[in-house]
Amino acid sequence: MPRSEGKRPLWQRVLWLIAIWSASVLSLGVLSYLLRQVMQAVGLSTP
Repeated sequence: MPRSEGKRPLWQRVLWLIAIWSASVLSLGVLSYLLRQVMQAVGLSTP
């Protein structure tokens, strides 16, 4: 049985989806940058 009292508006749910997606893309970008820095520090090069 669905509960409609606690359901948020569509724009708010879409905004949360975009925020979560953006945070995941940003964290992957930071991780790849850090991995590239570590690789260059140990003498490996990226093409």
